[in-house]
Amino acid sequence: MWEKAFTEASGYCWDKKDGGPCPVKAGSLGELKTILDWSHITQCLLRPYFETENYPLVEWRELLPSFEIDLFEYKQLPGFSLVAFDRPLNSFQEIFQYDVLHPFLDWQKEDLIKDACVLESSVLAANLRLFQSRLPKMLHEDFERQFGASDICGLENYFDLLPFLLHLERAHILAKDSAGEYCLTGIYASLPSELDTELKRFGMKIGKFSPGNNLRYECNRLFVYQFLMEQHGFPIVSERRTSAALFARRLLRMGENFMVRVLGQSDRTITTLSSRFRNRRYPRIEKIALVQVDQRQTEAITLLKDQGFFVDEKKRVVILRVIYKQHDYNPKNIREDRAISVQAQEIIHPLTGRVLSHLNIIKDASSMILCLNDIVRGEFQGKITYKRQEIIQDTDSHEKRLKFLFSWLSKHQHRIIDYSDEFFAMIVKVMDSYLLSPENYKVFNELNDLYQDVWSRYSVIQQGRKIRILEDLKNRQYKGKGLSHLEAIRQMTEILGELKFEIVNYFDQLVVKALAIGRQVVDDPYLQRRYMRRPDDSLSDYGRAVKKYCGRLVSLLDEFEAIRKTRVGEDMTVGIDVVL
Repeated sequence: MWEKAFTEASGYCWDKKDGGPCPVKAGSLGELKTILDWSHITQCLLRPYFETENYPLVEWRELLPSFEIDLFEYKQLPGFSLVAFDRPLNSFQEIFQYDVLHPFLDWQKEDLIKDACVLESSVLAANLRLFQSRLPKMLHEDFERQFGASDICGLENYFDLLPFLLHLERAHILAKDSAGEYCLTGIYASLPSELDTELKRFGMKIGKFSPGNNLRYECNRLFVYQFLMEQHGFPIVSERRTSAALFARRLLRMGENFMVRVLGQSDRTITTLSSRFRNRRYPRIEKIALVQVDQRQTEAITLLKDQGFFVDEKKRVVILRVIYKQHDYNPKNIREDRAISVQAQEIIHPLTGRVLSHLNIIKDASSMILCLNDIVRGEFQGKITYKRQEIIQDTDSHEKRLKFLFSWLSKHQHRIIDYSDEFFAMIVKVMDSYLLSPENYKVFNELNDLYQDVWSRYSVIQQGRKIRILEDLKNRQYKGKGLSHLEAIRQMTEILGELKFEIVNYFDQLVVKALAIGRQVVDDPYLQRRYMRRPDDSLSDYGRAVKKYCGRLVSLLDEFEAIRKTRVGEDMTVGIDVVL
């Protein structure tokens, strides 16, 4: 199937209107992206998949934020970076360095040309020599044989040129020529990241850094770095992807209409950052990878099989595109470190490019529960990165299961906090059946440090769900329903009362957020004026009840303040700022 598509569609792209091939010609960045999607999926994902023994498929959970650091680099797989502009390049004015390629049309000016044939030959030869100078020597002969007299800048040659572009260490550039056509206009581009400047500017903006305060910088640097990178679609990773992310951030700030694309040899994922929506504060982020559909998603498998969406039906492999949504930093939110989330999923047909957008491949709650069940039973097959430093391949021992559980809870922390009570009840049932089983006490005693790590992560999630409810109650909302002041404050006192007895597992960050939410409620000007400052005899029964529960809320907050003082001491500054 793939070889037929590869042969027949060379020089063509997908037309999403009717699923048929159309000539390679682009009138906008959106149309250029469609051409590049076809070229890159075919040459950089499908070709390596069929030509590489035991191709390392991307696990569906790797496309879920927060993104995991890559500990393996697959040198035999392709990697590249590119930037595309919706304008001609202006060499002296550009903010990055690159080797210029000259499309012949840029030199076809009648008042300068006396012998067009001679000039054309000279320009094409100069482009070929420049490109060849950046290629490994072993590829020179093949390059000359295939492109000896061709215009390598033309978009019609991009598909065939791509295998050679993949051997260049730096980025290549697509932009418009003098006729307004997209073409290859540069190679060997260095995309400036200015990481130090961007990191410090962003940390100051969100209040994590202060001028000249080394302690705050050292304590919060990793959090700021990780949040900034996640907001642009990556963990803290290689220079190629870091540069692509920060360069896209800079171009968006400059008001450019652009597309930056990068494929890492470790993540095997094509990531695109673009200015598709010019009024956005962040670049649009999407990822494309070859993913194996979970065998338990039987309805999805049947549909994909019937409509021919599988790249490899036996292994249930599909081309999956995931589109993400970025979130502003909010220190008052329990999901403070949530920088990005999944907005949409699209499965791409390998022959026609047709898209299915209604299937949930990577964010299925039932699959999460089944995965958790497999982990605690020791039946899970797959790999995880434990604490950014160790690869765990299976769950055949209790030590590995605990490491899997810690990583799984860390990965899905925001989703578990957000999902329904019914979903969380199933999580609790599975977790308690393993962590509290008398049969495992002896083993867990021997693995006490690891066991306590898992319990701490589990407790953070349990307490985090309560803080999330407090956030909703602060706005007088609960499970999508509006509440009166009395009902909202009454439920807040109940939750804080329960939380007070749970903080034997103490997490300062959660307590700080609970205090901040509670203080916002009791200091609300309307409640102060309408109920709390008025004498009881001037209030209705409802008003007196509101005032009574506000008093209880103040007492609970005072108790939390006292608990916190005993935990972190009189100087609160470091405790508030440090993000664990």
